[in-house]
This record gives sequence, C-alpha cells and structure tokens, in this order.
Amino acid sequence: MKNLLEVSEVSKNFGDFKALNKVSITVPKGSIFGLLGPNGAGKTTLIRVINQITMPDYGKVHLDGELLNPVHIKDIGYLPEERGLYKSMKVGEQALYLAQLKGLSKAEAKARLKYWFDRLEIGDWWNKKIQELSKGMAQKIQFVVTVLHQPKLLIFDEPFSGFDPINANLIKDEILRLREEGATVIFSTHRMESVEELCDDIALIHKSNKILDGKLIDIKRDYKINTYEVGIRINNKEGLEQELANKFDISEANFKTLEDELKLNIKLSQTDTPNDLLSYLTSKGEISHFVELIPSVNDIFIQTVQNN
Repeated sequence: MKNLLEVSEVSKNFGDFKALNKVSITVPKGSIFGLLGPNGAGKTTLIRVINQITMPDYGKVHLDGELLNPVHIKDIGYLPEERGLYKSMKVGEQALYLAQLKGLSKAEAKARLKYWFDRLEIGDWWNKKIQELSKGMAQKIQFVVTVLHQPKLLIFDEPFSGFDPINANLIKDEILRLREEGATVIFSTHRMESVEELCDDIALIHKSNKILDGKLIDIKRDYKINTYEVGIRINNKEGLEQELANKFDISEANFKTLEDELKLNIKLSQTDTPNDLLSYLTSKGEISHFVELIPSVNDIFIQTVQNN
C-alpha cells in the first residue's frame, strides 16, 4: 500500500527544549493511524509540523509523494484538541466562512453543509450561536468543518472529548465511513479503547522520540506472552491448582463468572501448545472459560513507556 504521508527524521527545538528528535513515521493511504504518547511527548508538535503551523528545524515531510508546501493546506483537515470556533458567531455563518477558507465556493459549501447537518441531525442549529451549544454540540460542528472540504488527510486530536457515549459512537462510525471512502486518518488520543477499535497502524512517541511503530496486529503479536486465562469447574480446586503449579507457570486470574470456579492464568512453555493445555484441563474437569491473553493497546503503551 502506498503511503500518503512520510515524515522523515523530523526534529524541532524550542530554545533548549527538544520537542522532537529525528522522528520518522509513514502513514499508509486509506488507513487510520494512531499517534500515541504521554502528555508532553511531542505528538502535538508533530501534528503542528504536518499542518505547517510550525516548521521543523531538521527533516522532511512528504504528502502523497510531494514535499510538503503551502498548497497542501487544502489537502488536510485538522480537528485540534483545543477547539477554535468563534463563540459569538452563528453556526451556519461560521461554517460557511471556514468552508470558504478551505477553497469551497459559497454554493458548494452550503450544499455540503446541508448534507452533513442532515446526516448528523443538527439542521436546527444553523442560526444558534456557538456559545449557546454544549461542548458536545460544538464538537459536532467542529467535526463537520474539519471534513467538509473532503481532504486527503484528516487529523483528529482527541475527537471524542466532550461527547456522550452515543455521540462518540456516531462520530466513530463517521470516521470509519470516511476511511472506507478513501480518506487517510491520523488519530491522536489517550483513549486506548478507541485505538483498539479504529487504528490499523500506530506510532508511540515518548520524550520526543519515536519508541514503537508498526501495524497494530503485528505489535500485539510481538507482545504476546503465551498465556491463557482459564476457568474450570471442579470439586477439588486446591488439588488441581497445585497440580497445575507443578507443570506450568500459573497466577491468579480475575474475570467474572456466574459460578464458583478455579480461575487461573496459565503460561505455556515453548514446547506446549494450547491444544495440549486444553486436552489436559478437559481431562480434569468442565472447562467454562479458555481465552488467550492478548495484550491491549493500554498494556503495550504502559509497558513500552516504562521500559524507555
């Protein structure tokens, strides 16, 4: 898959503070790319470089095979974490103004705004002022303005901030639909469950350095620990637990069940297979739960940051 965005060894200093240190990322076309990191890691600085708000001290950025330059502003839609709507302006008036700044004619902007306002069921907000809207309502307007000009690259920084679960799901579905229609998305958030749901690839930045990147599924494979979460119904729980402790590396498991069961995490050796374990457990009692422990993005995030 061809990359839409290529960031090559970008560095940025603010006085004596190094915000980015030779950071490189590649964002495949038609993907959702998770840009992750603790507060102050350098994510926002990198986003500002891609948006040409800040120029790098070193390194290059290419968009769709071309060296990034001011003409590419029209090819990028950016939803910043700190929202930028004018509170005293009416919604429709402001949306039209911002759409025309992105190069749309007034007639084209009105037609696209009608489509999105109808789609998100916000048509009756047209003559309201931003200050009359809740944070979540204003967030919907900002989302529409970000995607309205159909840019090649969409950058969402904490897009679900201020949303209740219903509207968060609505926007999540719209992001997925935009990806299906050909948009490429950079998605920055601290909500790791959203990364699990949405992202194809991720990069993790910590203390100005990229410390992890790649396809999310491959990273999860690399962090697997060959451990299975097991629930088994048996009368002599203590006896089986001791027997398992003699054969495997075990620890207490914490998952909810409806009955009193022996619950363990069992780590296999390189020579044992899941089928071997399952056959052994089946011979001892009734298996109610057998799940491989796949590391979550949250687990990977914490482990990688702590190790660095």
